[in-house]
Amino acid sequence: MEKVHHEQVAYYRFEQWESLKHGIFTRYGGKSRAPFDSLNVGGMRGDDLQAVKQNHVLMYDALDVNSQRASTVWLVHGVDIVIVNDPIDGRKWHALADAMITDKVDTPLVMRYADCTPLMFYDPVNSAIGLAHAGWRGTVAGMASRTVKAMTMAYGSKPENIEVGIGPCIGPRRYQVGEEVVEAVQLYFGTLNGLITRDTHDGTAYFDLGIANTIDLERVGVTKIELSGICTAERTDEFYSHRAEKGQTGRFGAVISL
Repeated sequence: MEKVHHEQVAYYRFEQWESLKHGIFTRYGGKSRAPFDSLNVGGMRGDDLQAVKQNHVLMYDALDVNSQRASTVWLVHGVDIVIVNDPIDGRKWHALADAMITDKVDTPLVMRYADCTPLMFYDPVNSAIGLAHAGWRGTVAGMASRTVKAMTMAYGSKPENIEVGIGPCIGPRRYQVGEEVVEAVQLYFGTLNGLITRDTHDGTAYFDLGIANTIDLERVGVTKIELSGICTAERTDEFYSHRAEKGQTGRFGAVISL
């Protein structure tokens, strides 16, 4: 990924998409005060809602996308996917879901993160995009591959044409998980190799979300994948981390638009 500065804010973009408007924003350059400092785009964390609104405007301005058609969902750590054609009048979010897809131009898809995995999808052949949110529950339920399948059904996309960017999330050195997660990983992937590592001293398990979503995508035929490799828990200087900051933090934004 490459880092882009726009006035006071900064965001990361995937190098494979030079002409596609998209960005995963850092936490700085916004209007929120501690512990949400400063580009917090999560409105349900206790932050001043006016500051959150201003932070959204800063994101859209940085990418030069249409804020009036921005669309989002209420994240629930599931695998439901929404097809977005237009914003919903009188409501900011479309549904309880964790992924959105669209083939409409000038229709930004927007989500919020603080350790879970941002997944961006682009089909340059059929001109369609997607944005998904995958924590451990979504990952072991196939959020990544389900989004690919949804684009295939909705837009005729072929997996070999879909390009995916896996953004900053909590990394394998910091994402300690319980045995119920280990069991879920084994059940979905059929293996723990490369996905779960054990501490050599106490045997505790650590889960690699980035690699897990990569494998999930490869299994359905996606070959063009760019993995950021940035750990949010290790980089709280740039990103919010629910785990590292013990829940007292904001949410960083991801935006993609045709």
